[in-house]
Amino acid sequence: MPQRVATIVGGGIGGLAAAVALHRRGWHVEVLERAPEFTEIGAGISLWPNALHALEALGLAGAVRALGAIEAGGGVRDRRGRWLSRTDNAELARRFGHPLVVLQRADLLRVLAEALPADTLRPGSEVSAVREDGQRLVVDHRGGRSRPDVVIGADGLRSVVRRALWPEAAGPRYAGYTAWRMVTEPIAEPPLEGAATWGRGERFGYTALPGGRMYCFATASLPEGRAFGSSESEYAELVRRFGSWPDPVPALLDAVPVDAVLRHDLYDLPPLSSFTCGRVALLGDAAHAMTPNLGQGACQALEDAVTLAHCLDGTPDVAAALRSYDQLRRPRTRAIARRSARLGVVGQLSWPPAVLLRDTAARLMPTRATLRSMTPVLGWTPPDAPPAATKSERH
Repeated sequence: MPQRVATIVGGGIGGLAAAVALHRRGWHVEVLERAPEFTEIGAGISLWPNALHALEALGLAGAVRALGAIEAGGGVRDRRGRWLSRTDNAELARRFGHPLVVLQRADLLRVLAEALPADTLRPGSEVSAVREDGQRLVVDHRGGRSRPDVVIGADGLRSVVRRALWPEAAGPRYAGYTAWRMVTEPIAEPPLEGAATWGRGERFGYTALPGGRMYCFATASLPEGRAFGSSESEYAELVRRFGSWPDPVPALLDAVPVDAVLRHDLYDLPPLSSFTCGRVALLGDAAHAMTPNLGQGACQALEDAVTLAHCLDGTPDVAAALRSYDQLRRPRTRAIARRSARLGVVGQLSWPPAVLLRDTAARLMPTRATLRSMTPVLGWTPPDAPPAATKSERH
């Protein structure tokens, strides 16, 4: 079979992972990124066992784990700082083959980019059109015109590829709350465990990064696009809302640089009828953007990338391969997106009786039941992963 060509639109985590997966299977790949450089906007990222299994299939799990931090455990606390539920990371690794690893998003992106030939990466190549021209696909972009065998839309929540080929699909919908993300300066004695603290219509979470830094995130139920006025910074808003929360939240906020707070309203994507259209496939947020409540957005994009390459491997019928990809990925990602949305509703409860009921239910749920309930999400393994290789990577 002659070498086939893939054009990937979008150079984020999912797009680069797909490029690595296809490149290692013999495809000629180009990654079109509209930004002037390949970089990741964000703070930290949690990679759950399923994501590490995907990275394992790419041969990159070891490199990624070396850049991350593994906590002893974590869990959920109430507004007074009392534990509602706890998770042992060692038990997570025992059950699912890998622990939870936390690292900076830019580090993950760099590992993926460095696994590709330099001429694969084409920054400053904003895509203006994706169409079929006879028997070939055509992608028009700032750098010229591409005629690949397959197009992969990995260009995020407001995907150009999705708008071009799924024009009737509903657009993103606001989840009802906004999020702040930040990384602290190194802390002399960082918390040994991570936690998400649930309040009334607000949450604050933190988890360890290498070098004594902490990745922190917060949410609040607010109207879409809410601004706080030119005289108040995002950092000041965080301190106003969370500065009196239980330890270690105030100390963590003190360690955050004032200009290092990122804020984004949160959206998800209504379910699509298909992730594929002929020889074009959507991947990651372009296909199934979900709220971050399960920490599965990037994890599912990594799964997508590995599964897509598996389906395309060894068959000349690209359209049939993409249909297989759709059958494997759409039901799973839809279920996870629904679950994440439900957890967000629960986490953002603000009516006091409902908050009391939520916290009581969480406190009464056994740890084993919590881990068991996560099996459908975390228990994923790549479709062609050799069991022996998986076992060796666990140590």
